[in-house]
Amino acid sequence: MSGGSAVSGRRIAGLYFSGTELRDLLVAWLALGVAFMLFFVGGSGGIGRILAAGVVPPLFVALSTAGVAFLLHEVAHKVVAVHYDQVAEFRADNSMLFLAVMSSLLGFIFAAPGAVHHRGRLTPREHGHIALAGPVVNLGLMAVFFPLFALGGIVGSEIVTVLGARGIAINAFLAAFNLVPYGPLDGKTVLSWSKPVWAAVFVPSALLAFGLVFVLGLGFGGPF
Repeated sequence: MSGGSAVSGRRIAGLYFSGTELRDLLVAWLALGVAFMLFFVGGSGGIGRILAAGVVPPLFVALSTAGVAFLLHEVAHKVVAVHYDQVAEFRADNSMLFLAVMSSLLGFIFAAPGAVHHRGRLTPREHGHIALAGPVVNLGLMAVFFPLFALGGIVGSEIVTVLGARGIAINAFLAAFNLVPYGPLDGKTVLSWSKPVWAAVFVPSALLAFGLVFVLGLGFGGPF
């Protein structure tokens, strides 16, 4: 299933990733990192801040927050799909990755980098569980990044504070965005399975994302 990719397949933590899948995950990780790096400086007008910071620190923060949030979101889909005896692989959507970067240059972001495709028979409940896994992991990652945010304030480290703040904000945003019941997003599948479960996860996710990102501006501070 490598599709002629130059990258060899690997088994990581018990899961098999084909060469094509690893390549697509890497491309999407890098593209989303760049997109969120630009988004948090306000788009093209903030590129000077990125250059002034030396590019590497802001890119490191973006790949460690948005990149990790994306990777673990997709791996969660794959883990649950494999649990239900599916053949599951991530495939990047290059046109949507391009849109993510271009939209971030304009100061907003639309992040739909691709999806885990799986085949095999599933019940609506199993479909719902697979779709829900990604957003739930993002909500859990908010709790992982919170100690970093708190530690940054305690030790007076601006980059640690930014890392924690953006980790919280990005994961809140990705959880809420992916639960929107539209098109290929996870929310449509979860809603088709169970309206109460969808509402119980989407409503607090949306409130958190709106409050933290768009009201409090969490993650927009710092040197870049």
